[in-house]
Amino acid sequence: MTDDRTFGPFSGPVRGSVTVPGDKSLSHRALVFGAMAEGESHIEGLGPGADIESTSQVLRSLGVEIAEGTVVSPGIAAWQAPEGDLDCGNSGTTLRLMAGAIAGRPFVSTLTGDSSLQRRPMRRLVGPLEVLGASVETSGEGTAPIEISGRSLRGADIAIPMASAQLRTAFSLAALQADRPSRVDSPPGFRDHTERYLHAVGRGEMETPTRFRIDPGPLPPLRSAVPGDPSSAAFLVAVAAITPGSDLTIEGVSLNPGRLGFVDVLRQMGTDIEVTTTEMQFGEPIGTIRARHGQLRGCRISGDLTVRALDELPLLGVVAAYADGETRISNAGELRAKESDRIASTVAMVTSLGGQARETASGFTVIGTGGLEPGRVETDHDHRIAMSAAVAATAAGPVEIADAAVAAVSWPSFYEELEALWLS
Repeated sequence: MTDDRTFGPFSGPVRGSVTVPGDKSLSHRALVFGAMAEGESHIEGLGPGADIESTSQVLRSLGVEIAEGTVVSPGIAAWQAPEGDLDCGNSGTTLRLMAGAIAGRPFVSTLTGDSSLQRRPMRRLVGPLEVLGASVETSGEGTAPIEISGRSLRGADIAIPMASAQLRTAFSLAALQADRPSRVDSPPGFRDHTERYLHAVGRGEMETPTRFRIDPGPLPPLRSAVPGDPSSAAFLVAVAAITPGSDLTIEGVSLNPGRLGFVDVLRQMGTDIEVTTTEMQFGEPIGTIRARHGQLRGCRISGDLTVRALDELPLLGVVAAYADGETRISNAGELRAKESDRIASTVAMVTSLGGQARETASGFTVIGTGGLEPGRVETDHDHRIAMSAAVAATAAGPVEIADAAVAAVSWPSFYEELEALWLS
């Protein structure tokens, strides 16, 4: 997966209705929930990317059968000790969630991944799992490989100092196996997919807007249809935002409030966006996002809004280049610990395409110049940088995207479906 690709430009507005692949966050969780349950679970619309396959492969190594959305499991109490390391590929979500799920199993497991994943910080997993009684050892640098020595767990309460859905979920998956209820708290802004599901099946309760109680016990087999991924939808919404005359609707997408920070940012910037809930599933709102081009202006992104838009900030850096004035993003230091240093790689992307951007202590600033120019973008093997560069290319292109195939981590057919906006 190391090819270069020249993409764009395309002329004219984008219009009509489209769908996007199944949500990555919900796909990971659906697989793990189904595997923890005893019996057969059925999951429609799983996300197609390599990260989701990493979760499937790890679960198969524990004795769970997974094929075409059907999960057949003996239940977490009967998971088998793996014969070798559990390879999480490039997926930090797989590693963190599975660390929690296996923390209560009576065997030793080693979670690892590719060279990129082995550079990402994992020491933050240790405290939340060890307070429940698990034994967790990282490398000397606080990264993967991670060794989990599973054992009987005791209920406990913890306050996590960051708004991390992955840490909260890792703790919750372990706490389901404890001897009494546990509680997890953190700053606001996290994605609450896990909390909504556990509440829906009677295994938890939000006691305050941020504190969640986990009631231990088995999970039921799952029947679910995964809605579209709002982080994928964001790339199409961004195209509509920077392309005059556009009016695009994305249907059947997750509308979890913790996932829609990019919608709030684009509204501030002048994009006309309507969000409509059409159904609920396990407490999750699902519906449509309609985006119409408007005159873009710079804005400030900080605090809770930064957390809710974190994955989309490189993309919003591209949009900011098409706005009038300065866009300043702060409280985004977590971006430096993603697949790449996304603060540095976003600034490099914008400047390599003729834009004006600079790094700050906890984020970056983009000076809107009304557009970007053709050029080459080094992706640092980061799928969100590659996909953001493709969005820039739709208007600025042609843009040469290095290692463009890395987009397959989350959306294998991304370039073809982006191009299809002008062909439909």
